[in-house]
Amino acid sequence: MALTESNMIPLGTKAPAFTLPDTVSGKNLSLEELASDKATIIMFLCNHCPYVIYVNDLLVELANEYADKGVSWIAISSNDVINYPQDRPELMTKHAKEAGYPFPYLYDESQEVAKAYNAACTPDIYLFDGNQKLAYRGQLDSSRPGNQNPLTGNDLRAALDAVLSNGKVAEKQIPSAGCGIKWKR
Repeated sequence: MALTESNMIPLGTKAPAFTLPDTVSGKNLSLEELASDKATIIMFLCNHCPYVIYVNDLLVELANEYADKGVSWIAISSNDVINYPQDRPELMTKHAKEAGYPFPYLYDESQEVAKAYNAACTPDIYLFDGNQKLAYRGQLDSSRPGNQNPLTGNDLRAALDAVLSNGKVAEKQIPSAGCGIKWKR
């Protein structure tokens, strides 16, 4: 497992539109219908990445906490399921239920959405403001599996709190890091 950092696309970038199948509800869902007028988190995740597994409980906790404040949370898996069958949609459904995801878990079969967001790793996390402009892209916090730093979500939490209070999000943002997205060959 090679550690891959997220690409730091420019702040202010407009969230690319998409419509993808939700492996939890079975419906096709669009950014337009899922986005919040306060803040929207878009996360590129997968079932098997140890970095995602490490943060799953915290993602669920943060999503539940911030949903009450009007934040919309969206998870997307864009991995190649031919070469990585553990990320197949039916296993995404099972994983989302077992992990207790309170957000949709969308399947990006074509990988076009991941490309539109310039996503590079799992987890790759983007925070958009109420106008769907990128306010934060980066790590949850400095914790990684095995580095002894506590898993708190402080970096993302600070960015969320700033967006929700119409404050300034810190310009210095540290990339997220995890397994590289499994691109089709």
